[in-house]
Amino acid sequence: MRIKKGDKFNETFLVSENIYKGFISIFKDKSPLHTNREFAIEKGFRNIVMHGNILNGFLSYFIGERLPFKNVIIHKQEIKYHRPVYINDKLSFYAEVMNIFDELNVIEVKFFFNNQDCLKVAAGKFQIGVI
Repeated sequence: MRIKKGDKFNETFLVSENIYKGFISIFKDKSPLHTNREFAIEKGFRNIVMHGNILNGFLSYFIGERLPFKNVIIHKQEIKYHRPVYINDKLSFYAEVMNIFDELNVIEVKFFFNNQDCLKVAAGKFQIGVI
């Protein structure tokens, strides 16, 4: 493998209107927290809240397209959401390789997303297998 423990990666993602609308179009999640500004504000948010699984989409992109190899499969992933994400937020994604188990062809990575205000919006870890 061309990756080692301690390797670090970063990406930037924009939660654009196209991504937001595309998510709703594909998955049909029209919960009022995600689609009704007045409802979201009434519940204490500053605007409609983006679907958390949009971040999983960014994570999938990173795993499939930005790692130095393409022959991987996700074994598991965990994500904890710390703060809401809003439309047009610019997210910084950081990842670090925590463990490599060569005998199993398994890699463990921890990650987090910060918003444009440098506040952590989500964090977690994933495990991939090299196939």
